Amino acid sequence: MPRHGKREQIMQVAEKLFASKRFHEITLDEIVREARVGKGTIYTYFEGKDDLFLQVATSGFEDLCDLLQRRVAESAPFREQLRQACQAVSAFFAGRRHLFRMMQTEDARMSLCRGRMHERWTQKRQLLVESLGKIFRRGQTDGLVRQDLPAETLAVFLLSMLRTRARDLRKDGGTVGDGPLVDLFLYGAGQPAPPSRQAPTHRATR
Repeated sequence: MPRHGKREQIMQVAEKLFASKRFHEITLDEIVREARVGKGTIYTYFEGKDDLFLQVATSGFEDLCDLLQRRVAESAPFREQLRQACQAVSAFFAGRRHLFRMMQTEDARMSLCRGRMHERWTQKRQLLVESLGKIFRRGQTDGLVRQDLPAETLAVFLLSMLRTRARDLRKDGGTVGDGPLVDLFLYGAGQPAPPSRQAPTHRATR
């Protein structure tokens, strides 16, 4: 098997094991057995269990960036780009639930870490933020998005909403579609006030 193929095989096994066990319950011996490789092969590609799980989790950011590049049409209007992005991210979270769970766990773990592993995690996560940020920068250029917040900050807020929907909302009527979610993000949860009750527009005096 090609070297790159063995690395992917080990990562797939780690992702699969994480579906039924917590991080501290999984051992390298178990990964070796399930992946059918020698223990030395693990250390050919990974520094240890922490590094293995970090690489599996951060691969999710890379896959999401690739998905956004393929699923978001460059010629589409801003709001449609945003809807397509939400659809792509949500489909990834739903289709790769084990990896999504790993990413959530690693995010919490990395918030308590410092040093090189934390830097690597932050750099990979930033790739996804920047991919979404490009969409918001277009919206700002078109005058459709507020400009007092950086595009990357808006991307972080949207990702938080998408993670919450994937993690916390149930399928029995509690989910929010991509279109309504985009509306909620862009315009808020409040109903617009009737014309007679809207605050008057103050004209500048000379």
